[in-house]
Amino acid sequence: MPAPTHHGPRKRGARHTEPLNITIEDIDYKNLELLRRVISNYAKIFSGQRLGVNAKLQRKLAQAVKRARFMALIPYTRR
Repeated sequence: MPAPTHHGPRKRGARHTEPLNITIEDIDYKNLELLRRVISNYAKIFSGQRLGVNAKLQRKLAQAVKRARFMALIPYTRR
């Protein structure tokens, strides 16, 4: 019997951006220039793998985005 040809879902090409060269001190909810670089057009937070940051920095970025949203500095969703 021949082996099945389907091996799971097709993977799309990588959508990496250049890594963010940031430190923990750079992450702040008032740093809107940085926060706009880490959210999509639909106001979703990009993954750490796509941003090129480690898990600790990704958690700090997510917290900063959430705080900025709460303070109405950046939108929750796209209009």
